Amino acid sequence: MIVIKDLEIGYKNKSQYHTVFKGINMALDAGSFVGLIGDNGIGKSTLLKTITGNLSLLSGEIKINNKQITEYTAQQLSQILSIVITEKIGGFNLTVWDVVAAGRTPYINIFGKLTTHDEGIIISSLTQLNLLTLKDKLIDELSDGQRQKVMIAKSLAQQTPIIVLDEPTAFLDYTSKHLLFKTLEKLCQEQQKLIIVSSHDIDLMKQYVHKTCTLTEGYKVTIL
Repeated sequence: MIVIKDLEIGYKNKSQYHTVFKGINMALDAGSFVGLIGDNGIGKSTLLKTITGNLSLLSGEIKINNKQITEYTAQQLSQILSIVITEKIGGFNLTVWDVVAAGRTPYINIFGKLTTHDEGIIISSLTQLNLLTLKDKLIDELSDGQRQKVMIAKSLAQQTPIIVLDEPTAFLDYTSKHLLFKTLEKLCQEQQKLIIVSSHDIDLMKQYVHKTCTLTEGYKVTIL
């Protein structure tokens, strides 16, 4: 599903390139739950943003379903990949329902009207993370952990075959962490999704993920 060859990731500032990590090679298949491990600042977030098209790769290649990532439009990528990041979101008077419903944006018509099918997907996504009773609450009224779960539910509502999560357990309590990882593992098994998650919670990784990818100094990548 995703094939990465000789990938160099980082940032471009005018004519200057800043390499964060390089020499990344891996193949990730549908139905796999992949854990991304590494010290802070090693390049995990940069890698995830590059895989999802939010950052341009510096060199090498990323292929999704045998097609170069650069050949996809933003609209096409949004139907294949969804990403959940740890940054806090502002509510702007949005309810939980509003935020999760935004996950259906790549599929709704030009009038932005949700169908009964869309609404069913939103309800299912909320239910999977025990959020349905909070659907009418404003985002700004939620705890950090609840907000994080809302963003994950939005990703589920987007119904992409690939889901990428950057430190999704950062604001979650012990029970919610396990519920999330159990839900993600179930999605891999039952819906053959490819899920890539970065986390410092090694115990969770050991218990749930199928494969780990560790980034270490010296541009070393270990896949187990």
